[in-house]
Amino acid sequence: MTDQDRLPALYRDIFEADQRGAAILEDLHARFGIVRVTTNGGVDAVLKTFTSAAQAHVLGYILNQIAKANGDRPINPQDEDTPT
Repeated sequence: MTDQDRLPALYRDIFEADQRGAAILEDLHARFGIVRVTTNGGVDAVLKTFTSAAQAHVLGYILNQIAKANGDRPINPQDEDTPT
């Protein structure tokens, strides 16, 4: 088993099994879990929207790792990218 294979269980242990990690995950979800679309401001609005989407993507990756460790299907299939 490679380190990459062990990552989902590590994410689960930190963010689900440990109460401290669960509290952090809850805070991250409250702050970054929803993509906020900004429409006023031209190019700046687009950049703000992309930034919000990137933040939500990271949270989706964490949630997918936890789901994988639990034998569940991905919560956010679009966040299934593997690191390069």
